[in-house]
Parts: sequence; structure tokens; C-alpha cells
Amino acid sequence: MTHFEKIRLSKGFQKFWDAYYRAMPKYREMMRKLAFTGIPFQMDELMQIYYDISSSLDHPEYLLDYLYNMLPTEDDFTYAHCLNSALIAGLFASWFSLPEEKTTLLIQCGFLYDIGKLQLPNDLIWKPGKLTDLEFEKIKTHTFLSFQMLQNLPVDSCVIKAALMHHERFDGSGYPSKLHDNQIDIYARYISIIDAYEAMTSARTYRESKNPFQVIDIFENDAFKYDTEILRPILYRLASHMIGLNVMLNNDQIAEVIMVNQGHLGRPLLRDENGNFIDLMTRKDLSIKGIY
Repeated sequence: MTHFEKIRLSKGFQKFWDAYYRAMPKYREMMRKLAFTGIPFQMDELMQIYYDISSSLDHPEYLLDYLYNMLPTEDDFTYAHCLNSALIAGLFASWFSLPEEKTTLLIQCGFLYDIGKLQLPNDLIWKPGKLTDLEFEKIKTHTFLSFQMLQNLPVDSCVIKAALMHHERFDGSGYPSKLHDNQIDIYARYISIIDAYEAMTSARTYRESKNPFQVIDIFENDAFKYDTEILRPILYRLASHMIGLNVMLNNDQIAEVIMVNQGHLGRPLLRDENGNFIDLMTRKDLSIKGIY
């Protein structure tokens, strides 16, 4: 059994599952009303959804393990993506010891930044293969659709900016305005990382979720696209969370994660069943394909 399959059988996960699926219909209804009828939501009710789910956790960092086991339906895909992002935002904010006001704003950004996707066709959002150029241009409109939905609501300006800017990239390669560096709002910089993390770690009916070291590896290769002062501490916490767990390598060898390599967080130091050390920093032929 993988680490995440064991998690799925735990009582803590069942408690989280119950809280999550009690809250999901409330969140879905609030966002549907906003997206399709223009009926605004109450922010305190939205935040209560966050508290109801997060309070079900025996320890805050269990959240990431639990979310690995969630598989949204096609109808709930966008709702689950935003709900998960809000939960992750709360955890990442605690890692940075953000004050309560900033933590609350980041959670609100997570709930709302991607709601423009609700106005796009489901088959486009759920498409398993590569998008055509025309389809990608259509997808890119979701940032402006989110902005339009939020701009006249009584929400903080950083929430609106996160919706509009979360696909901007630090090197200027993003959209819609090719902003770079500090031109991008700080909350949007957090959300861009949360958005990418949630997308990579969420399972789909057509593919498995990526394991933490695969996610870290991708982020490290793309680090120039993100604010590294935010990204680096997040990746270090993700990697450190795996210390003591066993991994399966691409040669089917099982080894324990012993230490995080500061120079390359996605390639830790391991110890195999015979007590031999395997340094993935030097063993470029090996990669982690599963957590056990």
C-alpha cells in the first residue's frame, strides 16, 4: 500500500472527508449563484466553510495528505479546485506565520480566484489532452471572467487582483498582461504557487496525481516563473514532510527518505533496505515514482 492509500483508511481522513462533503454543497451553491445569477455571497459564510473543514483536521499538515485522496467529479472540478486552494492557502499562510488578517485574505483569494472557469464549458476545463491554440486562448479568458464577477463585490482589492493576476509569471511570461516581478500583487504571487500545486497534486479520472517529489522537481525547474522568496520555503516544508517515509524508485527499489538536499529539494538523500545511502543529487538515473 502506498502512503496515501494508508492515509485513506485512517479515521482522521474519514472525519475530514465527512466535513469536506458537508461543506462542498454550500460552497458550490454560493459560487453557482454568483456565477450564473449574479447573487452575491456573504463572506462570513464563505469563511465558515473554511473553518468547518479545517477544524476537522487533527493536525494542520495532514491536510496535504488528505487532499491527495480526493477525486472530484467532472461537475465539481472547478469548485473542488478553488475549495482545495483555499484550504491550502490557510496552511501555507501558517508556514509563513502571516498575521490573521493576511491569512484570511489569502484564504478568500483561494476561494474566489478561479471562479471565472465556471462560465467556461466543462468539456474544455476537463479535456485530458493538450489544448489547441484556440482552446488555450479561451481558457485564458477565465482570469478576466473572474475579475468581472468580483470587481463590484465588497471584497478586498487583493482578492480581485489575485483573480486577474494569478497566471502572471515572475519572468514576464504569463498572462493576461505579461507583468513581472513586483508588478504582480503579492497575494497573486502566493496564489500562482497554490494554483499550480493544487493542479499537480489533484487526481483526475484520466491521470494520477503527482507525488510530492515530482511536484517539487517541477517547481524547481520552473522556479524562475515564481517569487522564489515564497516558493523556496514552501518546497522545503513539502520535502521535509516526507522525511522518514519510504519511496519507490523508477528501478522498483524501496528506500527511506533520510535527509533533504538543500541544493535540490526534489532529490533527497535515501537509505535502502541494506543500509546503503543513495544520493539522488548524484544518481541522475534514478527518480521517485511513489511514496510508501
